[in-house]
Amino acid sequence: MRSVPPELSVHDDASAAADDAATLLASALRETVGARGHGSLALSGGRAGPLFAALGSRPVPWDHVDIFQVDERVAPNGHEDRNLGLLRSQLPEAALERIRPMPVTDLELEAGASDYAAALPDRLDAVHLGLGTDGHTASLVPGDPVLRTDDRDVAVSAPYEGRRRMTLTFPALARARLVVWLVTGPDKWDVLRRLLDGDPAIPASHVAAPRQVIVADRSAAGT
Repeated sequence: MRSVPPELSVHDDASAAADDAATLLASALRETVGARGHGSLALSGGRAGPLFAALGSRPVPWDHVDIFQVDERVAPNGHEDRNLGLLRSQLPEAALERIRPMPVTDLELEAGASDYAAALPDRLDAVHLGLGTDGHTASLVPGDPVLRTDDRDVAVSAPYEGRRRMTLTFPALARARLVVWLVTGPDKWDVLRRLLDGDPAIPASHVAAPRQVIVADRSAAGT
């Protein structure tokens, strides 16, 4: 479980929240590239299209940033269920060749997950997470055996909403230097409260990265 509560940043609407989340991620990447010459970013899907578009307007040294997926549905290339399509449609051209897609079309998914884990850095510099109304984040969903995984950075879930998924696990997320949550919409009010309270019944509360910032709009925050 996390030891430090997340910071909370609340904005008037979803667009402003996405802009702030993009600013946080871009700033973290500039800092780490400036310090070490390279950086790493992991992105989720969901309602994050405006966030990805906002990243395109920020000064980010994309040539020195590796972009990983937080999770991906097991579906054919080009399928509308894939998070990869959203990334490719919204991120700037300079970022596209830096994306490392999860190998969800591999015949041996577990082997693909191991290969993807081997390509990850020891610590991701910046991670974007969303929050489901059932308390899931990434593809770490209630009741899935993957929640108990402590020896792998990438795993394959049981079917959820009709699809198996490949996902970063809690150990990988715990080592991230920065996690930025983007939570918007009135349907997220109750689960956001539970995340802020550290409710252990929801998977999202088990993300233990040392610095976490929740960026929300007023409808999600209930303010």
